Parts: sequence; structure tokens; C-alpha cells
Amino acid sequence: MVLMGCCCSAKIYKVGDSEGWTAKGGTYYAWARRKEFQVGDSLLFEYDGNVNDVTRVSSALEYQFCNSASPQAVYKTGHDVVTLTEPGYHFFISSNHSQCVAGQKLVVFVVQYHQIPPPPPRKILPFAKDFKVGDSQEWRVPDESDFYSKWSEEKQFHVGDNLLFYYNYEVDDVLEVSGDLEFKSCDTSSPVAVHNSGQDLVRLTKPGIHYFITSKTPHCEDGLKLRVVVRPLTRGGPKKMQLSPLDHLIKWLQSFRPQPHH
Repeated sequence: MVLMGCCCSAKIYKVGDSEGWTAKGGTYYAWARRKEFQVGDSLLFEYDGNVNDVTRVSSALEYQFCNSASPQAVYKTGHDVVTLTEPGYHFFISSNHSQCVAGQKLVVFVVQYHQIPPPPPRKILPFAKDFKVGDSQEWRVPDESDFYSKWSEEKQFHVGDNLLFYYNYEVDDVLEVSGDLEFKSCDTSSPVAVHNSGQDLVRLTKPGIHYFITSKTPHCEDGLKLRVVVRPLTRGGPKKMQLSPLDHLIKWLQSFRPQPHH
């Protein structure tokens, strides 16, 4: 359920829709991955405040292990509205450990869009883009082994862009590996980085080829791997217009025009 907030673009999402905030394995992973949360949106948690709460934790580790020892915030009214004020990951669990282990936990990824960018400076840099890997397919074993290769080839990636990986963290993960050999052989022994939250943002910080695989070798061999070519930023202002040979000739002839006398 999505409710329109007071602001023209902000939304209020009722967590779990009709289910509300309760212990139910897999409910909130499936609920969150179908939505796109932006800064200014709010989450509405509805539950029995006599037996439950909403505990906001700061890291994926606390989220994964249902550790509520050092919460960022605790809500317990039974009808809590939490506004998402910053981009990035936001983690919510129940402080009731057994409830959390049973599935009462939520992670959302929040993006910030500048619909009206400020006036550009003289040196114009392109705006970064967010690419949801696989689009509706997301990050899971594809029906065709070359699916992610085709997906990547259809796009242009630049330094500063982001890859958003959505997947079931109980089934898969995302490993960044260093070279073509590791990519082709699904070698997971020396990854550059490991992501396993189920909603991972990977910023492309360097030009060149970047390689991503899953640590589940059978899934990798079935095509769950991605290679992207990242282009450098185009720096500087607008390029000068390239003159055609005819334009060059005209410009040369104009240089012989007599100059007016004052």
C-alpha cells in the first residue's frame, strides 16, 4: 500500500501492506524489492505495540544476526511513521530476537533524485546514473546463460554510475573479481569485494572492465555473472564544433577580406 504524503512527490509505504509488521519469513524481502524508495519517503509500521516494536540498526551485520544491542532508534507506538531522510541502506528489525530470526526484519535501499538540478558550472560533468542489474530479472540465475552479457552490452556505463543488485541473500551474493580469468572460471578464491545484503549498491569508481559473479559456483556457471565496461568521465566544457573541409576553406577565404578603415 502506498499513501501520498504531504509533499508533492513523497510517498508513505505501509510496511508489509495488509500483513503489517509481523514475523513471517521472506515477507519483507519480497515486499521491499518491488519498490523504489527515495529520500523524503516514509515507512509506516503497524503492529501490536504491547508485544512488539521497530528497532533501527546501523549495519548489515546487526541486521543479519538480529543484534539489537546498540540501536539507532526504537519505535514502539504500534503505528510508527519513519521518514527516510538520507540515501543508502536502512535496516529495521524487531528487538524480540525470536521474532527477528523468524523474519521480522526489513532492509530498504534509498536513492536521491535531483529532478531539478542546479545551474551547471562552466565545466559540465554528466550526472551519475543508477542501473538496476537485470532490470525485472534482478540478480538471479537467468533462463539464458548470456542474459547479463546482453543486458550490459545494451548500456553505457561511466565513472560515478551505480549498479544496484537486488537478490535473495539466502540464495546468492555478489562478488567483484579482478580479471577475465576469474570471471570465466567462476573463481571465488580472491574477490576484490563481497556484497551479501540482498540490496547492494556498487559505485563504479574507475574506468575499465569490472567483473561480478556469485560465490555459488553452479549459479555462476549457469550465467549469474556480469561484466561491465566503464568509460571515463567527459571532462571540460562543451567541445568546439568540428569544422568540415568546406568550412575551413570559407574561413580561410574570409581572412582575405579587406578590413574597414576608421
